[in-house]
This record gives sequence, C-alpha cells and structure tokens, in this order.
Amino acid sequence: MSTSGELLFLVCGFAATIAAVLTVTMRNPLRSAIALLVHVISLAGLYLTLHAHLLAAIQLIVYAGAIVVLFVFVIMLIGPGAMEHRADTRGWVMKTIGGGLIVLFAGAITFSVGEATAPEVAIATCDGSDPACREFGSVEALSDSIYRQAAVPFELVSMLLLVAIIAAIGTARGRTAAQKDEADPVEARRMALRPFANDAEAPSLNPAKISTVGQGPPHPLEIGNESDGETPAE
Repeated sequence: MSTSGELLFLVCGFAATIAAVLTVTMRNPLRSAIALLVHVISLAGLYLTLHAHLLAAIQLIVYAGAIVVLFVFVIMLIGPGAMEHRADTRGWVMKTIGGGLIVLFAGAITFSVGEATAPEVAIATCDGSDPACREFGSVEALSDSIYRQAAVPFELVSMLLLVAIIAAIGTARGRTAAQKDEADPVEARRMALRPFANDAEAPSLNPAKISTVGQGPPHPLEIGNESDGETPAE
C-alpha cells in the first residue's frame, strides 16, 4: 500500500471511529443519523483502500442512499417529539451494564481478529496474476460470502429492517390519529364559517345554528326562538 493509501486508510478509520461514537452518544436523533452517514462514507473509503471497489459502491448505494434515508424518514414521521432533549434518568447500574457490554463486545472482536490467520494473498502486492487475487472483491466472491456462508445473518438483518419499518408506520399512524381527534372541533368550526358558492348552501347566521362542538345542549328558549325566527329578549 502506498503512502497516500495508508494516509487515506488512517483518515477514514479515524473518521469512522469518531462518527460511530457520536452516533450512539448524541441526544438528537437527526444528528445521530448524520453521524451515521459520515460513518458509512468512511467505511466506503476503507473498502476502497482494501481494493474492494464493489463493496464500497454497495456501501454507498445501499446504506448511505437507502438505510440512512430510511432512518431520517422514520425520525420525520415520529415528529417534533423525537427532537426534544430529555434528561438522562438512567441510574449508575444501567450505565455500568452498558459499559460492561461494550467492553465485552470490544474484547470479543479483538480476540477474534487476533486469532484470525493472515490471507494467503497480500492485498498490497496483488497484481492480478494470481487467481485468488483476481477473485478478491469480485461479484462472485461477495455473493458466495453473503448467500452461502452468511445466509442466515443476512436474512435476519432483512427481518430486522422490516420490523423497523412496521414500527415506524405504526407510530406515525397513531400520532396522526391522535392529532386528528384533537383538531376535529377546530375543523368543524372552520367548515361552519367557510364561504359558500350560493345562498342556498349557506347556513343560517343565527349563532345558535353554528357548530357547538365542545359546548352543552342549547337552551330551550333558544330552540323556541329559532322556530319563531326571533332573537331572545335581553
């Protein structure tokens, strides 16, 4: 790997790490989505330095162009409530458990990477003459890894995304119905006072006939005066 390639690898790795930390620590969901976008783009840069051009293109098209946009749509559907800053009410027990899980996962990843054997073909010296070198990063190799070696995790991730979409739709529909119920009295009064095309469609100007949504039943004197076309005496 050349000096420029090593520099690009270090920059993309540093940016991916910082963006990943910001994604899980920022309180504002929209800012977390932006940090996730930066993380995805940085991963695509790492794939480019490893000569995995197809994987880098898929990373940008699928994750940056679809998954992150889906997250933003979900945040927008939830509404302004998702942008509100809430006080951190988690106790020290939950924070300790979360920190322990992070250390456990980081140790497991470090141990698995340390035990892995080095590939037979070095990417830095790959000139295309070796068959294994030509297959690295190709469509055939990537398809074999996803649909044969990791078919079950791939389908589980797909189901997870489907559940997230269904939850977002349910949350948005519930909020829309609640807002519609709250806006019904206002809408009724607006429709009662809107202009009409002709006099035949216009309702009576008697205040008693205007929509009384949210009010009690009309007084008996008002009903009698409406039938006689008179106004109640003061």
